[in-house]
Amino acid sequence: MARVLHNLLLFLIRLALKIRVLGYWSLIYGYCALCTTAALLKLCWSIVLRPTATFQWAIRETPPACLSDTSLGTHCYVRIKESGLRFHYVAAGERGKPLMLFLHGFPEFWFSWRYQLREFKSEFRVVAVDMRGYGESDLPLSAESYRVDNLVTDIKDIVEYLGYNRCCLVGHDWGGTIAWLFAIHYPEMVTKLIVLNSPHPSVFTDYALRHPSQLLKSSHFFFFQLPRFPELMLSINDFKALKALFTSRNTGIGRKGRWLTAEDLEAYLYALSQPGALTGALNYYRNVFSSLPLSQNHVRSPVLLLWGEQDAFLEQEMAEACRLYIRNHFRLNIISGASHWLQQDQPDIVNTLIWTFLKEGEGRKSHRN
Repeated sequence: MARVLHNLLLFLIRLALKIRVLGYWSLIYGYCALCTTAALLKLCWSIVLRPTATFQWAIRETPPACLSDTSLGTHCYVRIKESGLRFHYVAAGERGKPLMLFLHGFPEFWFSWRYQLREFKSEFRVVAVDMRGYGESDLPLSAESYRVDNLVTDIKDIVEYLGYNRCCLVGHDWGGTIAWLFAIHYPEMVTKLIVLNSPHPSVFTDYALRHPSQLLKSSHFFFFQLPRFPELMLSINDFKALKALFTSRNTGIGRKGRWLTAEDLEAYLYALSQPGALTGALNYYRNVFSSLPLSQNHVRSPVLLLWGEQDAFLEQEMAEACRLYIRNHFRLNIISGASHWLQQDQPDIVNTLIWTFLKEGEGRKSHRN
């Protein structure tokens, strides 16, 4: 009798797990279909209003002058023997000083760290990398090449090929996600972890599944699972959606801080209008669901989490929940009025908070700004 009950219990556990997995993927594909329908309606409406302009967009042939600004650093390349990929990065500060490595988010590139490159080069060897598929770094064609484990390995290889075995790691948005994961898997290589508007991956997963409002804000995760169509929607009307992302009142840079200049915007359009650039950026999303849930969660490095209060894509409640997974000093600063792009629209405040974290003792209790 006991054996029968034991087998029945195992059967019920396996059945519950299968139902949970089925529900998880049903939610993903169902929401993907809903987002696709909404995008199709938007496309049709655009064709009605601007039948000739809708399918016109231009590849920017010449980079704007701001991308060659020598005050930001030197443009360099490193080819990783193991993966065969060549990575572009901009570096400043003396060689031999501690490495501060910057990882950008979507849909950005090294240029998003321009204010920090100038600020921290006095005491660090600062390096802002174009991540796999972005900017002047190599762009693998296969979506499978953008699996999370490959992205994390890229950072390890870059640090080592730069001649270091550890770094102060700084990441924003998708770069923040990779920074969290790198600190989890290679704690000995991270002296301090600084993350901007990117929750711990486990926090994001748990919170989004329990809060429909966050699921709605993350609808692009589902839409971007489609092949080719998201690239089209981001390109129509000469990249109107990307321009709005960076400049609109709801989502743009500069709600209460520095506005994105016309030249800055052209820098982004130059990078993202190149053949295959949007596909490389979107492929990060096309592997995200298969990498969850995480098998490891805990971060053992000291952590600074900076969060823009007016983030249009991520709810603030997730920031505090990150504390659960940190086994070291944790400092959280909520920046009033800052957007999702806080290192660009509030660079002075962000830089000051980073300096404070870098210089303070690790035993101090975390607090909110």
